[in-house]
Amino acid sequence: MCELLGMSANVPTDICFSFTGFLHRGGGTGPHRDGWGIAFYEAGGYRDFRDPHPSVRSPIARLICDYPIKSHIVISHIRQANVGEVRLANTHPFTREMWGQTWCYAHNGQLEGWASLPLSFYRPVGDTDSEHAFCWLMGELRRHFPEPPPQDEREALWRQLHRLCERLRGLGVFNLLLADGDYLYTYCSTKLAHITRRAPFGKAELSDAELTVNFAEHTTPDDIVSVVATEPLTSNEEWVRMQPGELLVWRQGKILARYAAA
Repeated sequence: MCELLGMSANVPTDICFSFTGFLHRGGGTGPHRDGWGIAFYEAGGYRDFRDPHPSVRSPIARLICDYPIKSHIVISHIRQANVGEVRLANTHPFTREMWGQTWCYAHNGQLEGWASLPLSFYRPVGDTDSEHAFCWLMGELRRHFPEPPPQDEREALWRQLHRLCERLRGLGVFNLLLADGDYLYTYCSTKLAHITRRAPFGKAELSDAELTVNFAEHTTPDDIVSVVATEPLTSNEEWVRMQPGELLVWRQGKILARYAAA
């Protein structure tokens, strides 16, 4: 299966350390050699990089490591193809516009009966179960909320998102990263883990590469940075594993809401 990597931070932060370990799983320490992608929300804008080749040998992936893009929200994905051929159109993350925002999505898992999910406003470009589910998910959110809900009614959107994720989990394995530029949403079907780093910062050692960083040398006492991954990326820190059916809503490195399986 594929693997996911996400970040939510309260200050513009680069993800070079975590991404360095993550990319080694794309054909190096892991079998996920069928493409990779990464998306950044920064300064009110959005940009992404996608490549249908193994990340461990990708010049574009090396560029990301050498060019520290600072962002509040990051979503990354490395692919082990199950449904759909290996090509750029099937490479995560996928994006769609809703309410004047760029929504970014990456999925880990495999679904059964996904082609029967009725599509409305959105259509897939590629031929994966992941993108079809994304188009269905976005269409359902748009159907329930033709206009963006006011800030004080945002929880209604989050509860609806959890219900939709639970329905997709009923079709198989559905681990999700989703973002709209303000919030990062993480949904666990089988495997997702997270860690929040804040003062006092210490050292972290990657599991998949020989690299150690002392975050105290690169942060301020007010920084809060949370990282989410399919499997923990470091060997000397305690990661928290999400529960099956759990949705977390993140903003500026903190968990704002948590929804458990019914």
